[in-house]
Amino acid sequence: MKRITEPELMEDETQVLAYANADFSEAHNHFIALIQKQIVTDQMSEIVLELGCGSGDITQRFAETFPQCVVDAVDGSQTMLNFAAHRLPLHLQQRVNFYSLLLPAIHFPKPRYQAVFSNSLLHHLHNPNTLWESLKQVVNPGGMVFIMDLIRPDSISEAKQLVYDYASGEPEILQTDFYNSLLAAFSIPEIRQQLNRVGLELSVEQVTDRHVFIAGKI
Repeated sequence: MKRITEPELMEDETQVLAYANADFSEAHNHFIALIQKQIVTDQMSEIVLELGCGSGDITQRFAETFPQCVVDAVDGSQTMLNFAAHRLPLHLQQRVNFYSLLLPAIHFPKPRYQAVFSNSLLHHLHNPNTLWESLKQVVNPGGMVFIMDLIRPDSISEAKQLVYDYASGEPEILQTDFYNSLLAAFSIPEIRQQLNRVGLELSVEQVTDRHVFIAGKI
């Protein structure tokens, strides 16, 4: 099935509210668990970068899991960042910094990071090289990256079944967003080709019926 792109940013307040109120705990906890398998908790870098933090749910889960870390979390949608900052618990406010930043970026909050993570950003980008080149720009040589995203189904019917299986209880606007995101996602062979073209040697592994996990050292 051919890829159908969707808007790069979520800025409509109704759409953002539906996304922020959705229960993504299963997928988001799985992402954190996959990161934990890659690195010993107390060896995680002291300052890390999150690309495309959205409403901040994974930001919080990461900060709770790695209490020695400060997280610089960036997103291109100010509406999303407003929700993320509003919902950040008081005990995390000294360790999480939110920044408005649209990729590709000339400057990041810090010039380089030893660890970068991102969830569900790749499928929003019309040009996937925006993410891969940004990683080469901002990650220290030898630094770690952890990326999770959706996998594009083989057919419309498969996409609709995934929406039914995982979002049938959610508001219609969220079901539509999930469907559009599935159609905008990349296949695993496409992701591997992208990485080969930009010279990144990262592992690419399907970890659920709808998610891919991309990880390794720059």
